[in-house]
Amino acid sequence: MSMNRRQALTQIIGLSTAAAGATLLGTSAFAATDADGNYRLELGEKLKYAPLDAMLTAKLAYETGGGCMHQVFHAIVTMLAASGSVDASKFATIPTALAGYGWAGVVGQGTLCGNLNAAGMLINILDDINGQNSAIIGASFRYYETNDLPLSSAEFIAGIGSTDAKSLEVGKTSIANSPLCHSSISNWSAASGKPFALKGERCKRLSASMAFYIVDLLNRANAGEDISVLAEAKPSAEAQACQSCHGVTETMGSAASVKTDMECTTCHTGHYN
Repeated sequence: MSMNRRQALTQIIGLSTAAAGATLLGTSAFAATDADGNYRLELGEKLKYAPLDAMLTAKLAYETGGGCMHQVFHAIVTMLAASGSVDASKFATIPTALAGYGWAGVVGQGTLCGNLNAAGMLINILDDINGQNSAIIGASFRYYETNDLPLSSAEFIAGIGSTDAKSLEVGKTSIANSPLCHSSISNWSAASGKPFALKGERCKRLSASMAFYIVDLLNRANAGEDISVLAEAKPSAEAQACQSCHGVTETMGSAASVKTDMECTTCHTGHYN
C-alpha cells in the first residue's frame, strides 16, 4: 500500500507523540526501568556495597580478558552481583563490556591506566560507604602511583592461579610514579628490559593486584575504618608543597591554579633545579 506525503507526516507525528508520551511515563512511573519494565542504572543512582573476597576478585580479574579496565571493573561488578548486597540483582544488569575501552590508557593512548579508570567508574556508582568513597579513590590512585607492582609474593601468585614460570614473563616489578599508563609501562620496561609488546602477564597481574587492593579498601571502609587518614590517601609531601602555591581557590602571585593530586615532578622539574 502506498502512502502520500501528508499521510506519511501524519503517521510520523502520531508515532512521535506516542513515543514522547512513553518517555514521560517512563521517567515518572518507571524510574530506573526501560519501557519494558527492565531495570536500568540511571545517572546519579548509587548501589549498596557488600564485602567481597579480595583474592577471589583478584583471581577473576586475572582470568578475565579485554584489557586492564575491563578486567578490574568486570571482576568487582561480577562479584557484587553474586554477593549479599541488597542490590546484587542490579549489579548483574550492568554491561561490564563498556569498560573495554580502557586498555593501554584509553584505547592505546597511554593516558589514565585502566585499573584506575575502573576504580573511578565503579566507586562512582557505589552508595556512600561511611563517607569514604573519595578517600578510596584517592588511596587507589596513590597506591598505584607509589608502590612496587604487580604484587609478586608466592601466596598472591598462587592465589590468582598463576605460576612461577609465568613470572619470567613479568621480569621485574616497578613503580609507576604516575597514574598514567605510559609512565607505568615505560618504568616497567626500563626495569625488566622488555618491550611494550610483551607486557601481557605483567599487566594481567597488575590488574589482579589493583582489584585486590581496591576490594581490600572497600572492605575496610565498610567495616568502619577511616581510609582518609591513610598515608596513601593523600598526595605526596612534594605534591602538597606544589599545591601550596598552585591551589584550587587561591594561588601564590601569578601561579596557575591546578586541580590534581598526582605526582608533579614526574613531568615537571620544578622552579629551582
